[in-house]
Amino acid sequence: MRFLLTDEQREFGRSLDALLTAADTPAVLRAWAAGDHGPGRALWGRLADAGVFALAVPEAYGGVGPLPVEAAVACVELGRHAVPGPVAETLVAGVLLAGAGGPVAAEWLPGIASGAAMVSLTLEGYGPYAPDADAADAVFTVTGDELRLAPGPGEPSASVDPARRLFRPEPGGAPVAKGPAVRAAARAAGDTAAFATAALALGCGEELLRATVAYVKQRTQFGVPVGSFQAVKHRLADTLLGLEFARPLLYGAAVELASEVSRPGAGTGSAEGSPGAGAAVAAAKVTAGEAGYAAARTALQLHGAIGYTEELDLAWWLRRARPLRDAWGTPSACRARVLAG
Repeated sequence: MRFLLTDEQREFGRSLDALLTAADTPAVLRAWAAGDHGPGRALWGRLADAGVFALAVPEAYGGVGPLPVEAAVACVELGRHAVPGPVAETLVAGVLLAGAGGPVAAEWLPGIASGAAMVSLTLEGYGPYAPDADAADAVFTVTGDELRLAPGPGEPSASVDPARRLFRPEPGGAPVAKGPAVRAAARAAGDTAAFATAALALGCGEELLRATVAYVKQRTQFGVPVGSFQAVKHRLADTLLGLEFARPLLYGAAVELASEVSRPGAGTGSAEGSPGAGAAVAAAKVTAGEAGYAAARTALQLHGAIGYTEELDLAWWLRRARPLRDAWGTPSACRARVLAG
């Protein structure tokens, strides 16, 4: 199958790139890591105005989705610029709450689409931690066929990425939805979480590679740029190949998800998630996650000691690559799902 983005999809990506370039995301990241969520929330509002969070919310609730291809375009750009906040989790909440339906969907989905609501969550089988729960307006948890609104973000846990803090939500909270629809929605939400995180990882890896190529062109040794050394060229080429192999898998998974949600009766986000789509998402997740992490290792090695410094903006991308690789489906879990599919 030959797949290319449309002109509109490409322009959407370019517009997000321009918006985020002007936003000075390294400064936003530093503020977020220090506990100042104001700049991050302001950026969140601009992304919502651009339509990012409406992509996962059905039209019935004020969104334009679900549109997996456009969501992939958006998340690659957000990963490239290391936008802080529970980006993937808020998109996932759009799928989860739409599938659960009822009053909870009507209450929260319009706010998610408009950017007024920032949401984090945990899903059974994906670990107990909710990223950036302290900044979220709501933290949802799913256990079995029960969807609950956590009474609080809970206590923070150690995180490799200081701008992506992890919390174990406080237990309890009355169920806001329950039944088979919640269980089915959670399965679809798990696929969406892995898919969005794969796109973020791909964007993160692309920025790490771009920054490294720029650096080796200007750093000299023996009177010549280190980028002219054959070993450096090979390392960068391997990194580029990894990212480029991940890209078609990501967009292939987007096409699978788009075909799934376009089936009759799936327009409200109630689709359970087919084995084929799940395997495609898992393949994209493991490939993009590993490629992004490999790009981080390459960047750190070729930057040398300067790569360890807090003052270098690159450090924020370096510390994000591994958590993105492991979040919402570790490499081993994704490989097992690909084999099972």
